[in-house]
Amino acid sequence: MQDRKAGFDLSGKEGLSLLSDTPLVAETPEELLDDETTPVARFFIRNNGLLPGPTADPEAWSVVVDGEVERPLRLTVAELKSRFPHKTFRMVLECGGNGRSFFEPAAEGNPWTHGGVGCAEWTGVSLGDVLHAAGLKDTACFTGHFGADPDKHGSRERQAMSRGVPLAKALEEHTLLVWAMNGEPLPFIHGGPLRLVVPGWPGSLSQKWLTRVWIRDREHDGPGMTGLSYRLPVRPLTPGSDGTGVQTRILESMPVRSIVTAPADGRRYPEGTRSIAVRGAAWAGDDEVARVEVTLDGGATWTEAAMTPPRNRYDWVRWQATLTLPGDGYYEIFARATDSRGRSQPFRAAGWNPNGYGCNVMHRVAIMVGPEA
Repeated sequence: MQDRKAGFDLSGKEGLSLLSDTPLVAETPEELLDDETTPVARFFIRNNGLLPGPTADPEAWSVVVDGEVERPLRLTVAELKSRFPHKTFRMVLECGGNGRSFFEPAAEGNPWTHGGVGCAEWTGVSLGDVLHAAGLKDTACFTGHFGADPDKHGSRERQAMSRGVPLAKALEEHTLLVWAMNGEPLPFIHGGPLRLVVPGWPGSLSQKWLTRVWIRDREHDGPGMTGLSYRLPVRPLTPGSDGTGVQTRILESMPVRSIVTAPADGRRYPEGTRSIAVRGAAWAGDDEVARVEVTLDGGATWTEAAMTPPRNRYDWVRWQATLTLPGDGYYEIFARATDSRGRSQPFRAAGWNPNGYGCNVMHRVAIMVGPEA
């Protein structure tokens, strides 16, 4: 795959589905997310602007921490590595619009199915450690994130995306300034040499090519924080409404979701097959996955899956189950995850909003047993 307009070679990402070339957006088919740790080659891509220029010396890349702090800092990657404890966590990163294409009527934005997600090992330092070194003022309450990427029109005077989080989320141990992915230097296409990773919340908060963290005394109002951007209506909307005058709230923790990674959609089994193995992954934003169930009779009966415990908070849960088939023919497998607050995925997309955020409809995989008709 080649982003012709940006001129960046995407060799090694051939299995991904291109959703947009300007800005560059590509999702991963669910069957390619069958690894416990998502390989870089299979990790989705979401850009909000164009690509910045490459850096000759990744260790010299610097980030500024300023605003409501006692001691503003400018730290290079080399200084981050030498001054603060290193952390490595396996954590899910998910686009806020994952599942958007299942809304009816269609919502605005890239038509993600279930593949705007990946779970990698991220290595860096806790943003909280850096903020404590800067000395937070009593007025500090929110962050603002800035990157080196120009906007989608090529302007370097305007931010492609600048979002932020409440201070409590910024101070979580798992919110990282990252320089490595799966044990290797953070790839340029994934924000190298330095990015934020804010797990459990929309991926747009995990600023790529990070240059600044601005500590603010109020909610951040950069691009992607106001209007309908990454916001949900406080009260349910009639599907198709334009959202004019509607009270909204920031999309924070992502909703519970599961995917089937095997079998792949459309797989055919030999005649006489009477049981099949099904497996996949589940995650639940800031919360935990309580259980995963699968059905092949439209929800009349459910089989609970066995789950492998996550390695750390924000890791996804890998699950597996065996389903008994009553005979040859066509079947649809649905997977349903439930979080630690008792919230489960719906069969049909719920919570319509104009920009299509937070759709966690169940994943459906169709299979056939027996010879072709």
